[in-house]
Amino acid sequence: MNLFDLSGKVALLTGASKGMGQQMATALAEQGATVVISARKQDRLDQAAAEINAAVGAERAIPVACNVGYKDQLAALVDTARAKAGPIDIVVGNAGVNPYYGPTSEIPDEAYEKTMKANVQSNLWLAQLVAPDMAAKGTGSMMFTASVGAFKPSLTLGTYGMSKLALIGLVRNLAAEFGPKGIRVNAICPGLIRTDFARELWDKPEVAAKITAEIPLRRLGEPGDFKGLAVFLASDASRYMTGQALTVCGGSNMWA
Repeated sequence: MNLFDLSGKVALLTGASKGMGQQMATALAEQGATVVISARKQDRLDQAAAEINAAVGAERAIPVACNVGYKDQLAALVDTARAKAGPIDIVVGNAGVNPYYGPTSEIPDEAYEKTMKANVQSNLWLAQLVAPDMAAKGTGSMMFTASVGAFKPSLTLGTYGMSKLALIGLVRNLAAEFGPKGIRVNAICPGLIRTDFARELWDKPEVAAKITAEIPLRRLGEPGDFKGLAVFLASDASRYMTGQALTVCGGSNMWA
């Protein structure tokens, strides 16, 4: 038995038009899954789907635009995924926002609410929407992108970290509630990854050099570093793992 085989599976991914999300979608498609990829901009999604299909040599990527901050759009995304690909077996909740950079004590209400809705509540909505498909089969895997920022305070990214800690709490509760139905739920906690989302944190040579020197593997993370983990969590290779927060950071947060 190939523990990593995803043939016949349907995966739904948010935040998957570029970076980590696109790399994870590619990895799932490489193992045989049909991947429904979502983000806000349809043109970028179309490009990402074409790139995934070219990489795997088959038509396995379906692009569907959605803003996860709106429950009705998420519901439409799930309905479209079912209609085009079938019942959902795998969910990768990778979409997230960080609209505010500064002290948590000074964050405007609007920025706080946007952060918590996109990073936490939208993933609860997504889980609620897809759980019936997985429960009907008695098996399924959900994974949500948190952050090492969940494990420590920050004077500038504190609210973002708070939202990711709340997301880990959500993952653990969903794992406990959905476990009897055969559904596994885990969190992925990236360190500093070279993506557009985190560009402000690494796109200065002196800053990147300082951060790299503090990472045991002596490099920043790359989006492709998450391909294997996505396949592992989606497949039978991790069939007895649920409720976990897996840190992928080159060793920078091994003591968190």
